[in-house]
Amino acid sequence: MLDVSVHFIQLATAITNKLSELLCAPVIVVNGQGAIVTSSESTPLGSLFFGEGNSSLADFLRIPLQHETEMGEVIVGKPTSQESISPRLAHALVELVISQTSTQNQLFNQNKLKNQFIADLLYGRAWDEATILSRAKYLGVDLTPPRAVILIDAGDFISKQCPETYQSIEIEEQRSQLVINSIVSFFHLPNDTICTDLGQGKISVLKASDTKNLDPWVEGNDSARESNSSWANLTALKRAASALLLRLRSDTSASIDIGIGRYHPGIKGLSQSFEDARAALSLGRWFQSRNQVYCLGELGIAAFVGVADEATKIDLAKYLLSPLDHEPELLTTLNIFFAESCCPSSTSKRLSIHRNTLSYRLDKIASLTGLEPRRFDDAVQMRLSLLLRSLQSNQSV
Repeated sequence: MLDVSVHFIQLATAITNKLSELLCAPVIVVNGQGAIVTSSESTPLGSLFFGEGNSSLADFLRIPLQHETEMGEVIVGKPTSQESISPRLAHALVELVISQTSTQNQLFNQNKLKNQFIADLLYGRAWDEATILSRAKYLGVDLTPPRAVILIDAGDFISKQCPETYQSIEIEEQRSQLVINSIVSFFHLPNDTICTDLGQGKISVLKASDTKNLDPWVEGNDSARESNSSWANLTALKRAASALLLRLRSDTSASIDIGIGRYHPGIKGLSQSFEDARAALSLGRWFQSRNQVYCLGELGIAAFVGVADEATKIDLAKYLLSPLDHEPELLTTLNIFFAESCCPSSTSKRLSIHRNTLSYRLDKIASLTGLEPRRFDDAVQMRLSLLLRSLQSNQSV
């Protein structure tokens, strides 16, 4: 077995393929002990060993290769074509290919490390905050701005008609990079948008989600319902994601689904935002039509049924009824309306108001919340929200 790392083999393979194509000559890469690592010829790898005294290689072009702490050598034979190239020019070309390939390989490995780091962060794998910040700095990841997670499922494009072969993996990586390039181009500022390939056709976007970074999608009436920090700028974020969806569908000509996560404070809040986005994407695709942007606040009853986390359900209940926080009369009306099985006559009688007054109040509730208490699905959401809010209030006493 060759005593070399996988990264050294990958680098050697890339250099061998490139040089043999450019120089039309046999190329091999050997390790520090003289064992063949890669070869452009059909010689079995590792079967030949070359020492300093081997005269058959005296006229071959030989250039040192170093990758981190590993040493080797690139050996180039005589061209197989009729075209000749001066040894000096060939030497310069080999050094250039080694330098460029080494740089590309380093960037590729750096990107893999960054992807793994972001994936670990989103899945909440145990790290303390100091370690997270240290790794982020090393990888050039800026976690300073408040960020929310946008989760994109582009599996219909990235994994389309790709059987599991080595070539198909390369195709999937290229398609994934195309999606990422499209996302970064859409948001214009690379530092504003941190994209990560999570595999299986899913791309996560850590989007800077403060008002400044979402300014193109903020409208004047957004803040009325989003005073709670976990829902801050969610409407603007959804507008941004909806516009992004149109761009991605245009660039890929494929079905795309997007889940939106709320902003949660702190670095570890990113994993909570990711869970929001995952739940919204999963439930949205199951209960609603495809090619959409999904967020918990707009999934209806499905959010209360499909989300397991109790705190998230309570937050959702507060969010849905937050427009009524300063309308105690409307909250009382809503509670009694449900207590009377949504019967207008008995509700009016119990409240000692005219039915027209009740109708006015219910219309106002619908206008403020976007939920119609006289429609079954909306009524169920509002009833559950009232119960969850009441439950939390009793527990906090």
